[in-house]
Order: sequence, then structure tokens, then C-alpha cells
Amino acid sequence: MVLVGNGSLLHRHLSDRSILVSSLAQGTIGLAAADSPYPTPSQLAHYIHSQEIALLSKAHPSLPVAEIFRYGAIIGAQCHYVAKGHSCRAQARHLINDQEQAGLSVASGLLIGAGELSASTGRFQRYWHAPAGGLWLTVLLVNTLSPTLARLLPLMAGLACCQTVRHFGLPASLKWVNDVLVHGRKVVGVLTESFRSDVSGEEYVLLGIGLNVNNRHFPSELTGLASSMATEAGHDFDLPLVACDLLAKLRWYYGLLVYLDEQQQGESSLFMEFYRHSCDSVGRQVRYGFDVQQKPLYQAQVAAIADDGSLVLQLADGVIHESGGEIVYI
Repeated sequence: MVLVGNGSLLHRHLSDRSILVSSLAQGTIGLAAADSPYPTPSQLAHYIHSQEIALLSKAHPSLPVAEIFRYGAIIGAQCHYVAKGHSCRAQARHLINDQEQAGLSVASGLLIGAGELSASTGRFQRYWHAPAGGLWLTVLLVNTLSPTLARLLPLMAGLACCQTVRHFGLPASLKWVNDVLVHGRKVVGVLTESFRSDVSGEEYVLLGIGLNVNNRHFPSELTGLASSMATEAGHDFDLPLVACDLLAKLRWYYGLLVYLDEQQQGESSLFMEFYRHSCDSVGRQVRYGFDVQQKPLYQAQVAAIADDGSLVLQLADGVIHESGGEIVYI
């Protein structure tokens, strides 16, 4: 997809940006739009208290579940939604700079969502198919975690998405780092971007998430590679309910990282237990590379996933740890 020099895309991008800045000025961010699938703060709080806390407390009696949710409560506390947009991550980057130039701050946990995206891209500018029927969002976080736990944010986002897909009855699994697969086909993509403000130098983390829910049609280049919850289940899902569960899961797992950072001296092993339980990469033969589709570097077997989130790969002549890049199953 070519973005530079496309006047119509530029116009839509500037329109997205002006709507967002206008919403901030008018104080309307945080109020769900009529067509938004995302819950209001009170709706999300009700869902968490009526559904999640009891289930998690029973499953993990040693954990302070309600406290962990409070640590994660910034996620989705404010929300801006447009029916059609250009790129949620691009909006987030411009919002940060525009607000700071005006002497204002941006709330950590702000969600920027769109009903469909016209020009979003993934890693290495790969095409990000984002039509109506899915959930396309970016969560903006001020990076306040210690480096040990901040590097787990990409895993956290993937884990939350995987647990949401499982919640609705589908056999989802994580492929390291954060691809969510159902029957070997990708239903969720996550792209985590570190962004430093041009004005203050503050470091932000942008969690870009694309969840295929009720969108069933994919371009030819994604045939056999991508799928959706509706395609795999054979029926559509209640999109606002899926969105609500996703935000609840993001609050839980992000809150867990903050809890571990503040109360457990940054110990990551507990979070990684949750992650490993959902990831099926260990034992797999894989191709590894930073851009594995175009430039695979080598083949290996996944021996383990370390507590720092890195991939432990067994080669013929020894073991190597990889903390970045991507894999494909062979």
C-alpha cells in the first residue's frame, strides 16, 4: 500500500486528526459515540465486577484480583472512536505532539478506535486489513514500567487478545510474540510501537491491536493465513460484548504488570506463567528472522520462553536467546 503522495488518504488523515483534537478541546473524549462498540467506563466497571473478579479470584486465590484491576483501570478509561479512520497509531502520535505543544498532557490508557481503517500497516509496512466488523484500536500508554516489565508489553497485549478469543469458545493460541491463531490462521495482530514525544521527550508505548471478529472476507494475499472469530465459529458475535471483554482482559494483564512492578520488585515469572499457558510455540520447528517473511535467518526448535519474554531456540550447535524478531511455524 502506497501512502506517500496520496491526496485522498492525506485528507482523511488530517480529518481524523482534527476530529480528535476537537474532541479533546470540547471534553468529549471518554463519552462513547452512538455507533461505538466500546463500553463506557461505568459499563466496563460493571462487566469487570460482575464477571471477571469472581472468576479470577476463584482461579487465583492468592492474588489480590480487585487491586490488580485497579492498577489496570487506566486502560480504556478514556476513548475516542470514529466510524472510519486512517491509522489509529498515527492519530496517537500526532495527538501526543499536538497536546504537548499546547501545554497539555495525554491521559495514559487512552483508547483510539475505528470502525474500519483505510491505510493502516503492520510490521515492515505489511498490509493491515481492517474492514468493518472487526476491532481496530490503539491504546496509548505512558511508559512508567521498569525496563524488565516494559519489554513484556507486546506479550501482554497478545495474551489479553488470546484470552478474549478463548472466552468466546474458540481454541485460540499464541504464537510468540503476540500473534493469536485459531486452527493455524491468524485472527489477531498486535503491533507495539515505542514513541518519544518531540516536545517533552516523554516515552510512550502505542499498543496497536487488530481483532478479526465479524469480518469474513479477506484479500487474496491473506487467503489461508488470516481468519476471523465469525469464520471459525460459523456465526457472528456481539461486537460490543467482545470489545468489553477485550478491555477487561487488557486491564487485568496490564494491571498485573504494574502490580508486579510496584509490589513484587519487578518479578516477571508470574506473568510469564500466564503467557506460557496460552502459547503453543515451545517444541515447534520454526523459521526465525526480524522480517521472517522476506529475510528468514535460520531454522531452529523452540526450546523455551524465558522469564524476560525472550525466545530460547535450540540450534544444532547450541542455544540462542532472541528478544526481538518473529517466527513462522514449519
